[in-house]
Amino acid sequence: MIPDPDAMPYPLATPGYETTAPAVPDAGGGRHPQSPGLAIFARAWAKAVTGTSYLPVTPAQLEEFLEGLTIRLVEALYAEPFSLRRGYQIGAALVGAHIASAEGLGRTIEVIELHLLRDLGLAGDNLRDRMARLLGCVAIGYTRALRDRTLDEQESIRRAAMVAREHAEQALRESEARFRHQATHDPLTDLPNRALFTERLEAVFDRDGASGRRLGVCFVDLDGFKMVNDTLGHHAGDLLLTSVAAKLRRGVGEHLVARMGGDEFVILVEDTTCTDDVLKVADAALAAISEPSIVDGQELHVSASIGIVERPVAGTTPSEVMRAADITLHWAKSSGKSRWELFDPERNEREVTRYALSSAMPAALERGEFCLDYQPLVSLCDGRLLGVEALVRWRHPKLGVLGPDKFIGLAEETGLIVRLGSWVLAEACRQARHWIDLSPKAPFVSVNLAVRQVRGPGLVNEVTSLLREHDLPPGRLQLEITESAMMNGADESVDILRSLADLGVRIAIDDFGTGYSNLSYLRTLPVCELKVAGSFVEGLRAPAAEPASLTDERILATLVSLAHTLNLTVTAEGVETAAQADRLRAIGCDAAQGWHFGSPMPPTHVDALL
Repeated sequence: MIPDPDAMPYPLATPGYETTAPAVPDAGGGRHPQSPGLAIFARAWAKAVTGTSYLPVTPAQLEEFLEGLTIRLVEALYAEPFSLRRGYQIGAALVGAHIASAEGLGRTIEVIELHLLRDLGLAGDNLRDRMARLLGCVAIGYTRALRDRTLDEQESIRRAAMVAREHAEQALRESEARFRHQATHDPLTDLPNRALFTERLEAVFDRDGASGRRLGVCFVDLDGFKMVNDTLGHHAGDLLLTSVAAKLRRGVGEHLVARMGGDEFVILVEDTTCTDDVLKVADAALAAISEPSIVDGQELHVSASIGIVERPVAGTTPSEVMRAADITLHWAKSSGKSRWELFDPERNEREVTRYALSSAMPAALERGEFCLDYQPLVSLCDGRLLGVEALVRWRHPKLGVLGPDKFIGLAEETGLIVRLGSWVLAEACRQARHWIDLSPKAPFVSVNLAVRQVRGPGLVNEVTSLLREHDLPPGRLQLEITESAMMNGADESVDILRSLADLGVRIAIDDFGTGYSNLSYLRTLPVCELKVAGSFVEGLRAPAAEPASLTDERILATLVSLAHTLNLTVTAEGVETAAQADRLRAIGCDAAQGWHFGSPMPPTHVDALL
């Protein structure tokens, strides 16, 4: 809208000057409220300035506005005393009406100078001189107002730019915070993710005075979570994870809880004073997780296993802490789940050694680092050397000679036991042939078979080939299998043993008495010898008058009697004293093996015995 000329920055009225009903003087000096030339002049003025600036008014509104300015011009020309201030006000009014360009000012001055006096029929002394001075003031007022308007607009732009910049910076901060949150938090549970946990853990090590601090980590893994996914679907699994996350956050208080991925969570316990601080957090976590979760209307119960590490910050690294926590979590899983385990450096060292041995075994077998020692099996009746048991050793280049208790279990876990067992069998057959060539009194060689060997389809062909290769009489080879493995064996395994027995190979049950001791089942198996476990023989070291020792002796006597009834010979293992040997001889035991009769020895020592 066109601003009211009377509301311009410069006052239009002077004291004693009436402008409420302006009238245009006529040529004769009289005054009347309107003049036909007023509208004509205002229309010419409006036509002149139209197009010089953007005018947010209609032509009629512009003409009406310019009529008002025309009246003020005429009043200024005739005012007594003559005041230049009115010209300033009119120039400012033009700018206020958005006629705000140099072209608009030029055309305004031109129209007023050429047409005002003529169109309105104005005349009077010094009128043209007043007109010139008034137009100069209009131009000055116009310029000042335009300058002020430009400065105001610039200030508005500056303020708007500042506000916009502040809004943009605020939006950027909010956006960065949002992106930061998304980058460092799990989208499912809204817990901190692996990246944020790693950042917080590393910050503990980088903090001032970190060397004197302690910290703890609880590595949490849900037990049986895969079953939830498999039976109820991944949607139910996600809801369960969300519920567990919320319970963990409530259960452990201010400590950082993060989701590492899948069903694994981790809790960071900073500034611990002792191990109990972390154990309390672990107990709280287990209790929180054990609370039932409602998922899709079903009440689900889930437990967790936790690996715990608590140690000084000095002397370790974030990666070492997490590796220890991961190892300890596996200990908790393997110990029965729904529990926590605390990291034990000594146990870890043993585990590392086991892993190193397990990894080195295949190459060690290729390099020929394994060897056999032989322990005598002696007749209790006359002391003759009946046989020798082949016992495998590992000549480790760094750890020295390792007994089978250090690596046989690893070989069974990795499946290398089949290759190792085949090598032991072949080496024992080769050595047995050598002793036959050396002496007609050569002993038989007894070789322990792993369960995997017995259940393998190629054992009979393997033994047959070795006997043929070394021209070894089958009776010079004895194969030992543990009682529990024998009793748990499938029918195919029993058939394999029968085939070996049909070849003439001796079959013995090792560690008899520690398993089922099922003699009624034993009579159906192709067995020729029982080797009684050393735990029974151990009791014979005590005086016979002691009740426990007497009980062991009676058990052994019963076993020997029943074995003889089944036409089986009995060898006692672990005989270490002459008193044990005498008592075994008295109850009718056929043979014995142990340190009393000779420790495991290299094959060259057996050569000397022969």
